[in-house]
Amino acid sequence: MAIILVRAASPGLSAADSISHQGTLQCSTLLKTKRPAARRWMPCSLLGLHPWEAGRPSPAVYSSLAVNPAGEAVVSSEQKVYDVVLKQAALLKRQLRTPVLDARPQDMDMPRNGLKEAYDRCGEICEEYAKTFYLGTMLMTEERRRAIWAIYVWCRRTDELVDGPNANYITPTALDRWEKRLEDLFTGRPYDMLDAALSGTISRFPIDIQPFRDMIEGMRSDLRKTRYNNFDELYMYCYYVAGTVGLMSVPVMGIATESKATTESVYSAALALGIANQLTNILRDVGEDARRGRIYLPQDELAQAGLSDEDIFKGVVTNRWRNFMKRQIKRARMFFEEAERGVTELSQASRWPVWASLLLYRQILDEIEANDYNNFTKRAYVGKGKKLLALPVAYGKSLLLPCSLRNGQT
Repeated sequence: MAIILVRAASPGLSAADSISHQGTLQCSTLLKTKRPAARRWMPCSLLGLHPWEAGRPSPAVYSSLAVNPAGEAVVSSEQKVYDVVLKQAALLKRQLRTPVLDARPQDMDMPRNGLKEAYDRCGEICEEYAKTFYLGTMLMTEERRRAIWAIYVWCRRTDELVDGPNANYITPTALDRWEKRLEDLFTGRPYDMLDAALSGTISRFPIDIQPFRDMIEGMRSDLRKTRYNNFDELYMYCYYVAGTVGLMSVPVMGIATESKATTESVYSAALALGIANQLTNILRDVGEDARRGRIYLPQDELAQAGLSDEDIFKGVVTNRWRNFMKRQIKRARMFFEEAERGVTELSQASRWPVWASLLLYRQILDEIEANDYNNFTKRAYVGKGKKLLALPVAYGKSLLLPCSLRNGQT
């Protein structure tokens, strides 16, 4: 399964000055220093869509066609993303292999213990900015744990390009250079020790470059786009910035050997929770995003509710806004419901951090409701007490049999 690192759309922490003001690639300050957290990633995972029955098709795409302004049928974003899912699942099934125990990035002058130091630094970063998730990763095997840390750090550094302190200086050309750097580390030519950790991970697990490229495409979207005409456009954005991490992580997290779920359903489930997490993130941060001139809500649905951009900028909670938010929350919960039953299909050692993240993140929707849908001036968050209560619940759920077995399906 997979870990979803859900990106807040608000500004914040820079853990990596990966690209300078002129767009030149530079070593990350994450290599040696820590910075105060001004914004956090919520790492989450995604799992199971229905149905799980043997012989049944993989989880269906909600809509395979969309209609453009000219009234012409076009392939929907959900179908485009599902095509990526099928490709990733096929790749995993084709390339599953025994991990290489002593693979080091080939073109980097690094002592034998240098890669271990790179992984350790990734672990320190994960511990600093995602404490609950980091705790859960300690139950994973060492190899999987280090690989997840490396993926987390790369995603964080990528996000900081458009949301960190140098964001105003980042151009599409700078992102092109970041993508070229990605291609280099995938061929064993990392730029720095944090890249080396990911390069080492890629040498051990059948991880494809496509989701990484797609995340960079999500960063390009943030440079050029501040409105989304409909949910089809928003869905693609959510895939770029959240669902991609699920596809990156599935080969690392592992699927329970006793699971009867198909590989395709596991990947699809990862996307379901990724979309749910990012939708929740968007609903939580409406006010913060509006102050940056950004509205991550479907424009057509706002209009249908009798709302406009001006209403968002005014930030007044009205009955129209409450009704609109109820529908948006219902949609996010629908994706959570689709995702939840697949958590148990993960390798057992990977389940606890996934469950903890899922349960905690879903509670943000409850907090938005508790705030009377005021996400303009109030930030919904889950308090420490609720977080602590969720951990043993998550651990208990991690011990359950895979859903595909409990349903008596073969």
